[in-house]
Amino acid sequence: MTVRVFLVEDMPQVHGLLTDLLASVGDLVIAGIVRTEAEARLWLDDHPDGWDLAVIDLVLEQGTGMRLIAHARAEADRSGGRVVVFSDYASDGIRQHCLNLGADAVFSKTSEMQGFLAYCAELDGCAANAP
Repeated sequence: MTVRVFLVEDMPQVHGLLTDLLASVGDLVIAGIVRTEAEARLWLDDHPDGWDLAVIDLVLEQGTGMRLIAHARAEADRSGGRVVVFSDYASDGIRQHCLNLGADAVFSKTSEMQGFLAYCAELDGCAANAP
């Protein structure tokens, strides 16, 4: 089963890296990429059934991923999607706040890449293929 990933990330170099990494752990494809909070809100509203996993960074070119979590959660509740925060700022306090806002999981870009990839692989049913 293909897992469609909606990526909210402001760093273009991360777009290509995550596209390649996600493809390496299973049938995960990028359905959309945006760089700002406003673009993310519009994309989610325009594609309510167009994604299975939203991957949200907290610090964006404009706005914040923190305000997107509840918006994505509302869409995910209707479609069965998952909302994951993937950020350099995943301290214990931030992690708990994101979970309270409705994130399914929170991963640090710097120290939890393997856990993030394993989580994504499990969504595809390919956990054994995770690096």
